[in-house]
Amino acid sequence: MSRYTEMYKNESGNKLPENAEKLDVLFDKINAGIQLPPRGQQAVDLGFTAHTLNDSKENPVIYKYYQWILKHFFDDKRIDELTSQLIGTSFISANIFQTNLPQPVTLNPWQVDFMSNIPFMNQKAIIVENNGVFIWLHKLHPQWPLINQSGNDFNESYNKLLKYLADKNLKMTYLGDLDSEGIRIADRVSKIVDQDLFSIQTPERVVDWLMRFGKEDIHRTEGALVENKILKEEMTSIYVFKRFVEQEQLIGEYEPLIEQWLKNISVD
Repeated sequence: MSRYTEMYKNESGNKLPENAEKLDVLFDKINAGIQLPPRGQQAVDLGFTAHTLNDSKENPVIYKYYQWILKHFFDDKRIDELTSQLIGTSFISANIFQTNLPQPVTLNPWQVDFMSNIPFMNQKAIIVENNGVFIWLHKLHPQWPLINQSGNDFNESYNKLLKYLADKNLKMTYLGDLDSEGIRIADRVSKIVDQDLFSIQTPERVVDWLMRFGKEDIHRTEGALVENKILKEEMTSIYVFKRFVEQEQLIGEYEPLIEQWLKNISVD
């Protein structure tokens, strides 16, 4: 029993939740002042789903235990963690536009119309569905050209600038959650960007990832109608296997594949 679980058991008056010991490594990092990835990444790295530490309804007993330890063991100590709370009405990217501003760059709706005069830093870019994965990949690889898709927030500025980048022949690839909603989001992006966006997230890899990392959930794997041919295959696999995979689980898979893709090396 760790000092965290022992304190909780002795002082809270509550039964220790199943899998509570999985959080020991996270609490040790907090205690040591180590900078942490976004909270969704923290949860997935511990073996939970991405919203476990953010949403009290996802896994109530673990959430309650996590919050209790933060309040009582750490006395509400400030956690050094990267935030995924990015502005939802803007276009956020890293290493796309040539600028002296620190990366990532956030463009508000009033700036978008003026970006046509700004040259590109790179000729390729990776569109990332989730805020937390975007900022964590940027932290791990600060020179990579990334575009934050912001989940399902298809604001006018985002759509307009993404289409402009596609029209200017910026080569893009897309990475997102492998569940029903994630595939729907990817399908919407594919209607804006008339390119082969799924050279990394291929149907074959999706099957492999579902088998190795997939978690069962009938609600997150319900059939969804999509138009993109590749995404139809991926949606079928998710529906048939009744498994989903969150982006946060795939960081280690993404890194070598993105590196190869950026270097024009085949990722087949």
